[in-house]
Parts: sequence; C-alpha cells; structure tokens
Amino acid sequence: MKPFELKDYRVFDMFNNQWALATAGSIDRYNTCTIGWGSLGTIWGGPGRGRSIVTIYINPDRYTWDFLKESDTFTVDFFPEQYRKALGYLGAHSGRDGDKVAAAGLTPKELAGGVTFEEANLTFVCRKLYQGEFQREGLADEINNGIYRNWRPHWMFVGEIIEVEDKR
Repeated sequence: MKPFELKDYRVFDMFNNQWALATAGSIDRYNTCTIGWGSLGTIWGGPGRGRSIVTIYINPDRYTWDFLKESDTFTVDFFPEQYRKALGYLGAHSGRDGDKVAAAGLTPKELAGGVTFEEANLTFVCRKLYQGEFQREGLADEINNGIYRNWRPHWMFVGEIIEVEDKR
C-alpha cells in the first residue's frame, strides 16, 4: 500500500499544545478521550514505502482503552481553540458514567469506518497495526519513578493513516 500523502503538520505543537481526542468503536457504540501524547511518522517499509502512521498512548484505566483494544480502527481528532473547554470536559469525565460527548456539546459522525466529530478541524482515521503496553523494565528510571510510580504504564496504539479530513 502506498504511504498516505501528509501535509506539513506541526506535530509537536499538535499533541503537546492543542490536545486531541482518540476515539474508537462504531457510530452506535464508541468512546473518546482527550490525549496529549502522540506522534506522526513512518514505519514498516523501505525508503519511499513506509506507512504513514499516528501513534497514541492511552492509560488502561481509561474507558476508551477498552474500545481501542477491540477495534480495528481509531480516529485522532484536533479542534480549534474554541473547543478547549469541551476537550477538558472529555478528559475529566468517563464514558462509563454517561454520554459525555453530548455533555461536552460535540456532534459525532462516521468517517471511513471510524467516529469523528463535526467540530474537529483535522481528523486522522487509522487502521490499527500494533498495540502493546510499555514494559517497566524498558523505561528509564526517571519515568518509572516519576510518572509510573503509582500508575499502570500506558499502552501504545499504532495506526496506519487511511483517511484524513482537513477543514483548516
């Protein structure tokens, strides 16, 4: 499969400063959570043949993790600044407890077999290629003794980009 043609995205700014939503499931049953850890890149192919990917990192305590583990696709959505409060709400509430998307004022829609939101200005639809938990023995001491001192390690989900909706 030919790598997906990507625009020149400011990936460090996107995940670190804009936040994003990771969503998995079907339009009839899905969940989403706010993420700040992610990357864009290429993997599993030679020069000019690498797959364009999004990698996200989700704590297994998040309800969305269950959906990501069981889904073949997921989406990563970015939003204009005016939706910062909605993303904050989605990051602080669990879908286990009710319809947090409606409470945040977002409008879900289907895109290429994934779930995105009308309000998103950039969506990557991804076909999952890999999932796995960070292994404590492979993490630097400062990470193990800091972030993961009292927390289960995050899982990594790598998805090949199969569709992009860019309304910016």
